[in-house]
Amino acid sequence: MEPPDFEAMNFTVEPQVTVYPLCEEWRDSSEGSVFHLAHIFLFLGFMGGSGFYGLLYLFTFLTLGFFCATLWAWSDLCTTDAFLWSFALFGVCSGQALHVAYRLRSVSFEKEFQELYNCLFKRLGVSLTHFGKIVSCCDAEIHDIEEDHCFAIEGKTPIDKLSVLLSGRIRVTVNGEFLHYIYPFQFLDSPEWDSLRPSEEGVFQVTLRADNPCRYVAWRRKKLYLLFAKHRYIAKIFALVVRNDIAEKLYSLNNKAFDSSGHRYDLRLPSYCHMPGTELEKTDAFLQLPVQGERTA
Repeated sequence: MEPPDFEAMNFTVEPQVTVYPLCEEWRDSSEGSVFHLAHIFLFLGFMGGSGFYGLLYLFTFLTLGFFCATLWAWSDLCTTDAFLWSFALFGVCSGQALHVAYRLRSVSFEKEFQELYNCLFKRLGVSLTHFGKIVSCCDAEIHDIEEDHCFAIEGKTPIDKLSVLLSGRIRVTVNGEFLHYIYPFQFLDSPEWDSLRPSEEGVFQVTLRADNPCRYVAWRRKKLYLLFAKHRYIAKIFALVVRNDIAEKLYSLNNKAFDSSGHRYDLRLPSYCHMPGTELEKTDAFLQLPVQGERTA
């Protein structure tokens, strides 16, 4: 049997030309709108900030974005992979949003601690997580002082804690002489705290008496130093707020300290509070400052 004559049969095989469809116009269907909405949510989500509220903002918008992407992928039978990925990411982001919302709810404080955070720590950028560790260090306890009762007595009360006044007013005296008041959200014992090293002990050199019923929060020295050892960031925050409190008290004292001649003492010079009266008088020539508006010869 002879093989077939292909040339006589004149069969020609033309190569197939693959033609890809061109996008002639933008789609105007519902899935196109959902697709764009998904990316708008994703764009807004990635503009979130830091902290608990920033994370909640971020994951909320990411959840909405991936939910819209899942709806868009579901409407097209050819986007199975896109649907599975979008649905998986939607589940992850929704779980993260719920987790952050739970943590945000769990990091809640009593009214007075919340006011303490807003007045003293929030402006320094301290997160609620770090503030929660600070509150836990004092066991979230608030102490009371009745009117005319003493928080500390000169030469007797040991320096074993660091305290912040939450309400009321404290009168500070030395040798029976009035120095200044302590108002809410000021430290009661910042100079004493800063004057001692962790291994040192000391007693108050002033008397602190309540002018009216007061409430305060206190951290024990040992527990607070253990917290500082674990969290250097918290140690830096306390160093900043304590020294700022001391500076405010010094300038407050500096504006009120006058001798019998009406000259102002500068408390940034060596302290005169613990000097005998005769020695104090001898230092007048060195401590006198011209009153504002008065010129020296």
